[in-house]
Amino acid sequence: MHALRDFFTTDYGLLSAAVIAITLGMGVFYARYFARHIREDSEAAARAARH
Repeated sequence: MHALRDFFTTDYGLLSAAVIAITLGMGVFYARYFARHIREDSEAAARAARH
């Protein structure tokens, strides 16, 4: 319980929480970005193969 209190009430705990949140956000962003571009590239390749 003391660790959670330190995590949410101290400056180093809050900075750690911010870094964790930013890292997770970047992971979600990159996963969606890569998935979108993979899908677009595969659709473009399929269109090119048909012509």
